[in-house]
Amino acid sequence: MNRLAGKVALVTGAGRGIGAAIARAFAAEGAAVVLAELDGATAQTTAREIAEAAGSGAARVLAVPTDVTQAASVQAAVAEAERAFGPVDVLVNNAGINVFADPLTMTDEDWRRCFAVDLDGVWNGCRAVLPGMVERRAGSIVNIASTHAFQIIPGCFPYPVAKHGVIGLTRALGIEYAPRNVRVNAIAPGYIETQLTHDWWNAQPDPEAARRATLELPPMKRIGRPEEVAMTAVFLASDEAPFINASCITIDGGRTALHHE
Repeated sequence: MNRLAGKVALVTGAGRGIGAAIARAFAAEGAAVVLAELDGATAQTTAREIAEAAGSGAARVLAVPTDVTQAASVQAAVAEAERAFGPVDVLVNNAGINVFADPLTMTDEDWRRCFAVDLDGVWNGCRAVLPGMVERRAGSIVNIASTHAFQIIPGCFPYPVAKHGVIGLTRALGIEYAPRNVRVNAIAPGYIETQLTHDWWNAQPDPEAARRATLELPPMKRIGRPEEVAMTAVFLASDEAPFINASCITIDGGRTALHHE
């Protein structure tokens, strides 16, 4: 299990959910991993779990409090990663928030908050690592988008607008830096069983009915697991995917391929 041996990876929003699963998978595959997370305590807990799972201090893991909406904070996290482990070979822009509102009653603050995290945060990460990757002529950036990037669910505005932007950013940067051997790709998860998903179910009038309805949506009649997204990130970050660039891999059990039941 050394598909990422010798690589240094920085994962934003790595304290829980998909980000934590990616951090664990990267460490298991031999990478030194930096968890760049707004909630420092959560990041520390996840980092400790990764180190304990490796045993005898084998895992190289570091938690760094990071606010992806602030370019200086992201740059500081990259600098700390470089001091601890060396140049960043892999960046996973995973940090994100759900902002769902009615377009005509949504506040300016909600609009700015959505884009600050879900799009500006991705750009801040890319901008922080790209100079070093371009100089070394090597690197892989994986942006966590969403099936909201190409399928619209009523009532979810402006989240899909930001995620459409993530795909555009991925494709534009992938083409821009392809001649320098820097790859930029995206993963678009559908419904994944994270704490956020459970929180949404529990907020509905009938949580169990909401859960059953969600499980019925994918043709596979289940939703994804964070680990399934994580292993796709491992593949894109590894040397097994040298000719995959400016692309997006969808992980939704076939839901977006389905025209109607």
